[in-house]
Amino acid sequence: MFVGTCRVTLHLLASQSLKDKRQVIKSLLARLRNQFEVAAAEVESQDLRQLATLGFAYVSGDAAHAREVIEHALRYIEETRPDCEITDARVEVVRIEA
Repeated sequence: MFVGTCRVTLHLLASQSLKDKRQVIKSLLARLRNQFEVAAAEVESQDLRQLATLGFAYVSGDAAHAREVIEHALRYIEETRPDCEITDARVEVVRIEA
């Protein structure tokens, strides 16, 4: 079993309040979950209005497939969210032994 993970830091250019940030992040997380079937959450920086750190993960029997899904999800953020600038992204695929 392989687990693909990504930790991505976003700069929310237009966010003027935590409420603005929550709307963007809630929408983005829902789309990632629905389109890519990843587990996704905001994992840090919850109290900063223009910074968000998200984590998402995907489980697969194939390492290449897990990496592909995670990288597609990351590209989705880049291509569809001009209001979010990716400042850091770390992708990792880990093999889990039973």
